[in-house]
Amino acid sequence: MTRPQTTPVFTPIRKIVTVKASPEQAFHRFTAEMASWWPLASHSVGQGEAEGVTMEGRVGGRIVERIRGGRESVWGTVTAWDPPRRVAFTWHPGRDPAIAQDIEVRFTAAAGRTRVELEHAGFERLGPLARKARRGYPIGWAYVLGLYAGRRGPLMALARGLGALLLARRRRSVEPVREGVPSARCGTAHRGAA
Repeated sequence: MTRPQTTPVFTPIRKIVTVKASPEQAFHRFTAEMASWWPLASHSVGQGEAEGVTMEGRVGGRIVERIRGGRESVWGTVTAWDPPRRVAFTWHPGRDPAIAQDIEVRFTAAAGRTRVELEHAGFERLGPLARKARRGYPIGWAYVLGLYAGRRGPLMALARGLGALLLARRRRSVEPVREGVPSARCGTAHRGAA
């Protein structure tokens, strides 16, 4: 008798960072100013050819990376827009939206600062890539959120180095992505996002 095959369930990733800003400022920086802090050279579909990334500020809005030569890569779609408290979106940098994960970011006032809480869930949708993505994203999000918060120093350098190592290992095992982008250029979870 064969056992039914079950898909493993992965716990969501939760990352928290505190920034020296009001919730309104923190929300605006995360959403409207994403291109100013996101590490496009290392955590994007286009990498060295990436020119920017934009989050369209509304439910149904897209997160779009602009790549040299007029190309674009959709990273996800906004599913909740509640400034300055919360934004949620699907996440599939350069990949098929059918395997999108879910990201929710909450902004809460905390003693003259803002606590920014990110939750990344839905890794099961990645199928065979889920386990590797779930292992790599905690480091990626720590690095990306550190940049968002304006952090620098040895811990950020360590996070960047660990992220680069994991991304290099992942590149060897990731299948080509859609939109004509070779596998060596897929997003951070696949190298193009966090």
